[in-house]
Amino acid sequence: MRITSAHRVTQIRLGFMRAKTLELPMLNFKNLHTSIILTLLAIAPLAYSQAPGYEPPRTEFGVPDIQGIWSNRAITHMERRPGVDKLVLTEEQAYEMAQSSFWLSLDREQQNNPITEAKAGAAAFGARGHNAFWVDDGSSMGLVKGEYRTSWVTEPANGRIPYKEGGARLRRASHLPKLGGFDGPETRPITERCITFGIIGPVMQNTIYNNNFQFVQTKDHVLIMAELGHEVRIIPFADEHSNEDLQPWFGDSIARYEDDTLVIETINPYPLQGSYISPTGKVTERFTRWSDDEIFYEFTVEDSTIYTETWGGELSFYKETALFEYACHEGNYSLPGILAGARRAEMDALAR
Repeated sequence: MRITSAHRVTQIRLGFMRAKTLELPMLNFKNLHTSIILTLLAIAPLAYSQAPGYEPPRTEFGVPDIQGIWSNRAITHMERRPGVDKLVLTEEQAYEMAQSSFWLSLDREQQNNPITEAKAGAAAFGARGHNAFWVDDGSSMGLVKGEYRTSWVTEPANGRIPYKEGGARLRRASHLPKLGGFDGPETRPITERCITFGIIGPVMQNTIYNNNFQFVQTKDHVLIMAELGHEVRIIPFADEHSNEDLQPWFGDSIARYEDDTLVIETINPYPLQGSYISPTGKVTERFTRWSDDEIFYEFTVEDSTIYTETWGGELSFYKETALFEYACHEGNYSLPGILAGARRAEMDALAR
């Protein structure tokens, strides 16, 4: 059982987007009657008190069944916001932090002024590519085993990824062409080209929309499919990684069970993906059926080439109803327009 302090109103979405959940303003806890607070405190532990004794459903192969549609939709993201010094929030603190998030703030602004414009070079210009109506990153901070979290990273304790000098740039292989140029489609970002969006992992994470996933288990494989881009990881149960000289999208992954936990180890990801690991690193993911409605997901990242120390974290997936279509660049002329605009700028420069 999950407790909410706000009434929900559903507004139908169009196209590949799902129904959007809006929350009416929550009453301030300071103004609630003492008896209501005590009632909430008494009920809250029931949200996760049964999990330690929980017996998960089993597949026909006798392993815990995690199959179905699940979502990690939340305002919480991988790293903790600067200035936030704790991992776990109270419900009131989580509500206040969610209300100050970028997309919820923009949504309120656009409800009052549906036509929002930003001049070239303005700080908010990049955000106007998505009207807030089409964003679906949830309306609350992430809930993990009954706790509201400020980041998915739990180690180190500051909730920040411990990059070496050079930061996130170290995740990109130096021999590859620099992305962001306009020489051709190969130099545009891979998300702009609808190749991969990265949230399927490893490490699995969430983004501003289409945060649904489907899990399928067979005797020999586990399959993870993302709604965003309809990306698929097909992972064999094996004792050793492939000896083939390949660097597949999402890496070389193998799976096993440790008691009731599904464990996936990944090495050697395709360099263009910008994965969290280099060819010498390893990501370990753990999936545990925490309750009927929740899968507890843990991850550990080991790579001394990119990070000063091993780091990791956790998040939860919650039951959802269906995968929705994600039509990327179907009838979209932005990529030809970007390249054509660059050619025009070059001709104008030569004509001067």
